[in-house]
Amino acid sequence: MIAASLKALWKELTPFNAKLIAVSKTKPNEDLAEAYDAGNRIFGENKVQELVAKAEALPKDIEWHFIGHLQRNKVKYIAPFVSLIHAVDSVKLLKEINKQGAKHNRIIECLLQVHIAQEEAKFGFNTIELNQALSSPELNTLSHIKVIGLMGMATNTTNETQVISEFRGLQSVFKELKQTELPHNVEMKELSMGMSGDYKLALAEGSTMVRIGSSIFGLRNYPTNA
Repeated sequence: MIAASLKALWKELTPFNAKLIAVSKTKPNEDLAEAYDAGNRIFGENKVQELVAKAEALPKDIEWHFIGHLQRNKVKYIAPFVSLIHAVDSVKLLKEINKQGAKHNRIIECLLQVHIAQEEAKFGFNTIELNQALSSPELNTLSHIKVIGLMGMATNTTNETQVISEFRGLQSVFKELKQTELPHNVEMKELSMGMSGDYKLALAEGSTMVRIGSSIFGLRNYPTNA
């Protein structure tokens, strides 16, 4: 089931040259091992404790992406090994990632999260804040981070016109930044948009990374007392 789902998705993503991040949050290691055996090497987690535990237990050539809201006091736990942090929503968080990257003598790649949804609950820079962050003198001093693109989450709605508009807006910001002179540690090459319910719309609007969980692993497993 997992292997078949992965193969179908890879085939679908190939024309777009987009990466598949298998969102494995709440899933047991056995499910991740099945996906790994099928050839998947990129997994996404949104809880630090769960990510650390899985990274310790599973093969070391896995590329771990942190896709959730990241608190500054928890960066230190994933800094030694995380491949990409998708949802950086403040310069303060970038500074902490840089601090922890320096401790481990590595450059940590990040995406800046842009708030594109019509939902207050979602995090991210607005476009004014994004431009302020990218023009901040502080950013140039951060030698242990590399911003490689943008990430966004569309509104959770069945209104496809709205979702397309939100993705298209983020793609427009991304393309504009690609033509802009940016700090030495910023390169606009990845646009992380799209999840199980809207990844096809995201691909059509230029996504280079899709974060897919339930379409691979089935519905998430939450504790009954949650």
